[in-house]
Amino acid sequence: MKPLHLQRKHDNAVSAEGQTDARQYLTFQLGGDVFAIGILAIREILEYLKPTHVPLMPPFIRGVMNLRGSVVPVIDLSLRFARGETEINRRTCVVIIEVEGEDQLQLIGILVDAVHEVLAIPDADIEPPPQFGSKIRVDFIAGMAKLDGHFIVLLNVNKVLSVDEMALISSLGQQETAAETQTEKA
Repeated sequence: MKPLHLQRKHDNAVSAEGQTDARQYLTFQLGGDVFAIGILAIREILEYLKPTHVPLMPPFIRGVMNLRGSVVPVIDLSLRFARGETEINRRTCVVIIEVEGEDQLQLIGILVDAVHEVLAIPDADIEPPPQFGSKIRVDFIAGMAKLDGHFIVLLNVNKVLSVDEMALISSLGQQETAAETQTEKA
């Protein structure tokens, strides 16, 4: 695993007048679309290594990985968005994200097709999320950035990777499995 460490010097680019002009985002490919996450949420980027499977987890949780002694869940972001499983290739990466938990930050790995670059996106180029017609849940979208005639979906990391919501989904999956087992025994 060769980590790419990202320095966190500044979240915002500041103009000469002291006004905040832009925020920095890591852009990545998922299916045919480009998404971005605020750089301050990114801990590091790793080349893909198959995670250890954990039984009774929702399909979008591909497993866990050991990151310097910490157990980190790996989420297939494409499955989380109900878009189908990510196809693993030589450009597939795991982006390690810090997400707000109940009482502390939680590390979560997200599986993406490819990582592109860090962009400074001016606040003026960011529009609110669409209220309908989106291929993913509206609450997952922090905004839409238009750069060079193309849209980039800015993700709300704390919604997409909500530890509480994923725990609820996991417990519902375990209840369904238990109910199926009871039905088979009857």
